[in-house]
Parts: sequence; C-alpha cells; structure tokens
Amino acid sequence: MQNKIIPPLCFVVLLFTGALFSSGCSESNGVTTLSMAHSLDTKHPVHLAMKQLSESLEKNSGGTLRLEIYPSGQLGSEREVIELLQIGSLAMTKVSASSLEAFVPSMQVFSLPYLFKDNRHFWQVLNSDLGKELLEAGTPYRIRGLGYYDAGSRSFYATNAAIHSPADLAGQKIRVMNSQSAVNMVRAMGGSATPVSWGELYTALQQGVVDGAENNPPSFYLSKHYEVAKFYTLDEHTAIPDVVVISERVWQGLNAQQQQWLADAMAASTQYQRALWQSATEEALDAVRLAGVKIIQPDKKLFQDSVKNYLSQQTSLSPLIERIQQLDSAEENHHE
Repeated sequence: MQNKIIPPLCFVVLLFTGALFSSGCSESNGVTTLSMAHSLDTKHPVHLAMKQLSESLEKNSGGTLRLEIYPSGQLGSEREVIELLQIGSLAMTKVSASSLEAFVPSMQVFSLPYLFKDNRHFWQVLNSDLGKELLEAGTPYRIRGLGYYDAGSRSFYATNAAIHSPADLAGQKIRVMNSQSAVNMVRAMGGSATPVSWGELYTALQQGVVDGAENNPPSFYLSKHYEVAKFYTLDEHTAIPDVVVISERVWQGLNAQQQQWLADAMAASTQYQRALWQSATEEALDAVRLAGVKIIQPDKKLFQDSVKNYLSQQTSLSPLIERIQQLDSAEENHHE
C-alpha cells in the first residue's frame, strides 16, 4: 500500500478578480500536474532550468507527475505568486530570497551586502545544514523550499551617469525589489531606494521615474534594460539566490514517492542551472558591451565600507551571520 501513487489533494480558489483559477495541482487519468509560475523571460537560464526540472520530473515518475510552467509574470508579481502558493492555488514558484523575506524572516540574511567571501563560500552555505534549515523555515507560513538556483551577484546600473563609488549614488533614485533589506542597503550607501515591480522597470528607467537599478548580468541583458541604462557598475554588493518553493499544502498532498521524485528532479535541475548561469553571465556582459554599455570595475572596498554601520545594526540576524562566517573559516582551516 505504501508504494501506491495517491493523487495529491488539490484546491480551487476564487481569486479577488472574480475569475476562477484552477488549483495548484490537478489529477486526470492517473497523471498529476503541478502548476508553476515565475516572472522571468523564457530565454533566462532560470526558466531553462525549470524546463529541465519538468523533464526530469516526468522521466522520474514515468509520466505520472508533471509540471506546467507559466513564465513572464503571467500570474502576477513575485509577492502575488507567493500568496497564491500559500493558499494552494499555485503549486510552485521561483522567487528571489529577497521576495521571500516578507514571508520568511530568516531569508533576510541573504539580502545583506558582502555576506559571502566568494562563490565557493556562497555554495558551501547553500549546500550546508544551514542552507537546508533556511529552505524549511517557511513551512509554518505554508511555504516549503525545494532548492536554490544561482542568481549571481547584483550590481548597479544607471541611465544618466556612471557609478564609481557610493558617493555617486547620492540623489539617485535606485529601483530595488519589494524588500525592506534592499531599501535599507541602498539608503546606507547614500542612494534613494525606490521599490518598482520588475515588469514596470523598463518604462520607469526610460521615463526617469528611477535613475537606475541593480541586478545580475543575465537579467540586465534579457530585460533589455541596457537599452536605456548605459552604465553598469560591477560592485557585486549582494549574492541573493533564487529559491524554488512549493505550497506546503500541495507538498503534504503528495505521497512519499511523489515527494522523492520531485526532490531528485530539483537536485538535478540545480546542477544544470549552475552551469547555465556561468555561461549566461559571460554572454550577457559581452552582449551589453557590444550594445554600447560602459562596464565599470569599481573599488569594491568603498562600497563595503559604506555598509559597515548598517551591518553592525543587524543584531537579530547575528546568529545566522556568525554561522555563515564560521562555515568559511572551517573550510579555510580544512585546506591549511
């Protein structure tokens, strides 16, 4: 009896718009389909990794468990899809850890600037027990993390003038995600943080609603923001992972075998996405250079110094920060 595939419990929710949206999972003719939404372009390496996730899941399950993906913000902003996920109207989504912090407070730690020493340290943390704990921290809020995708390092870009140091951020309206941590960081550096949804950002840059923004190279390129923002400063202030999450209600509706199929597919997708991300970053930087974007390699220490006071004030996150730093120290001692 334990090996029998039991269709997951599904939910139908009447949206505030009055339209009837199908539940996050559905079952038909012995096939269970999970719905997944995200805000990125279909050429983005994260979307391509989700397609691979879907293919792996179907292969693992012999076609009995499938994933239906809704890209490009079709079902709303990151905050909106998280809310759909909480009530089981959506099964899965990919969101930035910064978007999750409004729902899962411990995720705020990823938004702290210059938290990781390098990419090795970054993945050491994500693959550690601490990384797993953070994925599970959302279960009381009906959100379960399945795994991390690489979202590279975020850097500033601007429409009017190059940003060489934090002093150049003074008086500049910089778009940030709907994240209090991101707002606080830009303010600490001297800029005026302005939350704007991703889908509205191109127009906001074009019309001067904001003077700049911050994001990783593939997103800067694929969003075509380089068409209106010709200065890109690789200060690499944060390395905020993307997190693949599933509705806890939907997860609990899956049986143990289905959960394992999904976990295995997620693990394979993570490795696939990491390789994609590296090449996509290099291609993006080459492409924006050819399009006339000036790429600035600043003195990062100036940016690091500008947030020291801000970091010292994050007392509630101190235990997590210490654990992250200890992981790097332990690795260094291991190699000595």
